[in-house]
Amino acid sequence: MIQHFSARRRVLLASFVLILACVSAHRLDAQQISGTVTDAKGSAVAHAKIEAKNASTGAVSEATSDTVGHFAITGIAAGHYALTVSASGFAETSEDVNATTAAQDIAVTLSVASVEQNIEVRAIAGDSIAGQHALSQESLDTVAPKSEVSSEFIREFTPPTADYSNIIQIVPGTFSYNSNGIGLGQGTIYFRGFPDGDYDITWDGIPFEDTNTPTHHSWVFFPGVWIGSVDFDRSPGTASTIGPATFGGSINLQSREVPAAQSILPSVSYGSFNTLLLDGQYNTGMLGAKKNVGLSVDVHRMTSDGFETFNDQNRYGGDLKLLWKVSDRTSVSGYSGVIQFNSNTPNNPPYRAQVANYGWNYLLQNNDPTSAFYQGYNTYAVPTDFEYGAVRTSFGHNWYLDVKPYTYSYYNHQYYANDAKTDTTGLATGPDGSTGWITPTNCSTPVTKKGVTALPCAVDKLNSYRKYGETAAISQTSHFGVFRAGLWYEWATTNRFQIPSNPLTHTDQALPNFHENFWTDSYNPFVEYEWHVNDRLSLIGGDKEAYYTMNLKQYADDGKIVGNLQGAPFVNSSGGFGSNLPSAEANFRVRNNWSVYGQFGKGAEIPPSSTFDVAGGGAEVSVLPKPTQTTTWQGGSVLKLNRFTLDADYYHIKFQSNYIEAPEGTNPSNPNYDLEKYYLGPDSVTQGFEAETNVAVGYGVHLYANGTVGKAQYVGAGVPSGLNVADTPAYTQALAATYQAHGLDLGVIENRIGAHYNSNGTYFNQIYDAPFNNVNLYFNYTLRKNSFFDESKIGLSFNNLFNDESITDVTAANSPVATNGSAYFATTTSSPLDALSLTSGRSVMVTFRMGLFPHRER
Repeated sequence: MIQHFSARRRVLLASFVLILACVSAHRLDAQQISGTVTDAKGSAVAHAKIEAKNASTGAVSEATSDTVGHFAITGIAAGHYALTVSASGFAETSEDVNATTAAQDIAVTLSVASVEQNIEVRAIAGDSIAGQHALSQESLDTVAPKSEVSSEFIREFTPPTADYSNIIQIVPGTFSYNSNGIGLGQGTIYFRGFPDGDYDITWDGIPFEDTNTPTHHSWVFFPGVWIGSVDFDRSPGTASTIGPATFGGSINLQSREVPAAQSILPSVSYGSFNTLLLDGQYNTGMLGAKKNVGLSVDVHRMTSDGFETFNDQNRYGGDLKLLWKVSDRTSVSGYSGVIQFNSNTPNNPPYRAQVANYGWNYLLQNNDPTSAFYQGYNTYAVPTDFEYGAVRTSFGHNWYLDVKPYTYSYYNHQYYANDAKTDTTGLATGPDGSTGWITPTNCSTPVTKKGVTALPCAVDKLNSYRKYGETAAISQTSHFGVFRAGLWYEWATTNRFQIPSNPLTHTDQALPNFHENFWTDSYNPFVEYEWHVNDRLSLIGGDKEAYYTMNLKQYADDGKIVGNLQGAPFVNSSGGFGSNLPSAEANFRVRNNWSVYGQFGKGAEIPPSSTFDVAGGGAEVSVLPKPTQTTTWQGGSVLKLNRFTLDADYYHIKFQSNYIEAPEGTNPSNPNYDLEKYYLGPDSVTQGFEAETNVAVGYGVHLYANGTVGKAQYVGAGVPSGLNVADTPAYTQALAATYQAHGLDLGVIENRIGAHYNSNGTYFNQIYDAPFNNVNLYFNYTLRKNSFFDESKIGLSFNNLFNDESITDVTAANSPVATNGSAYFATTTSSPLDALSLTSGRSVMVTFRMGLFPHRER
């Protein structure tokens, strides 16, 4: 632990030394105005137009920023000037400049233009018509495989109930499914074979995830109506990329911009599964004498029976965003989002036999209270909230400071019934059968399984946490490039338990399966430099220290995790985990519309709290594991012609898989418990090729396609070398045709996912999942005539148009049978009790939205 703290100190010390070294005053000649144009993230804005108007004579001089955002207006007379800066995709800004004294270079920050103008994507697409209408694309300035998903795609080509798990399916190499319908339950996401927990998700630059593992919950955080755009980074990122699971990449969700114009946008959507979504949005527009304060508010209510039987749910939510432009140099924003969610989702999906006999949508029933699949025994209540404040300011010598304190919480209280599985046919729990399992006698009589004695019929479960954190970054832009340094720090408190219970009385047993409180500290100090070698070549190098501490209080339990602790009420455990994560990237602009890039980077994933789940408590862990790491090499190219765009990349990722534990012997300090030693499992290599393209055919017609071919296999001696990592499809593809003109937005989008395998413990290639596809269809008509009723809309969406019924994942009921005693090769026979994850059936939804713009002129 001391070594890791020393490493962090070294990184922080290096950061401050570089900050001091980079502070230099560049005197401004009296007959010259020079400076640098950047966006709100501190990135250079190329090809910005700069006009300097002499306040006395009215003479106007012009310049254009170069590829690193720098400009210079020379040969002008001394005096006061009104400086106006504009660029495609950004709002125009102006400020007064005094050129009579030798001043420092001027820092100009451009904000993204109003979303209602629908031109924010031009900052990425440039003048390419194909790029301006691409559903997903990379930027010419990228240094790693990224996909920018536009607000236009989210508004026009996703269902109104969509969450981010549905939105990001358009990105290469990504697939997602939700068995209960779009946005009607937890969306499961994979990309490049990485499961949830192997990548970050951020909201406006703030990482959010569970505390026991870095996984996510799409149905209770950030519904689609709140999302403005998505920056999907399929890489460990640069050194300034923060979060606890840069292992696979980062899905960066962006909130909607605060519009410049006042508007009221109520809407109603209704469709399949008795799904009703009521939404209302109010935008104040920019208020005040200086038009520098604005507020955007959204409230919604969604109710649905769900595609799966008796998986009802309702959700209330609201968010607001405040923007205050204090001055040309300083802006303040604030955000709050609150969700209340309730459903009947059980803990497990349906059995193979139930689906075959009772229908593709079978999950629960409500006419047999002696069955574990009775609706009344399965409930979910999940309130969440997410808040932050942000200050961005620029000061002398092109220095910028960004500070963003935040807090958020998650409170998941679930109650679910257990099936005894005494009926091997899997049919007695169906809607027409009675198991006789949930009875007063059975549910009040403890049962011993695997040495644990507990009430068998139900579980009372809680997973709750509250987090407080801050992201802080300082940057400086000069002729030579951009320096960045900063820190992400987060403190979290967690309360988790699972307690066996009687569903007839809701009486919990005295001892839980487990109960723990724990506290986590997360640190990511970083430093990096983006060197603009010349107008065409940029190099980025940096380093980051990822360090985490956990302090646990594990209470005595029924033997499931830590045991009765010899009469002690709890045991305390603690540990620290650290990784040093260097990175290097390059981007070379072959031409103004063609670039190539390459990246080397390391990513890490915070160890799970289950590291300490051993008999006697985590204090008995003899060797703590290091964070799981990846080493990534990848490169690609981006081309943007007027009517054609193409992004392509190749990736090679070596990563270490799950933790494995093995007894190391008797603990000399307490003979009742063995010591546990944790070590990393077999390495694997993921590699493949990705590409996406958009073609502007003409007359409003565009054709989009992306595809990925790849594989993820274990490597090394003494491991299952050559076997496939679970849930890694051989290929993915997306095809789309859209028409956008005269207020019409029409689109058909197909996603196809190749074959993949499921594992069974330490045995791989056990269960084959066949390829499946999903076709969606959208018809929208929106008023865009600069009238009082702008943005009024009629929409119709079809999801899974051809009602594809496919198995997306299988949890085997039978144990694997090893082949000749092998530790990795085995066969697992199919069982009626296999648990199946499935595609949801066809759904249709119609939307009516009224747009009201009180001050809009014709």
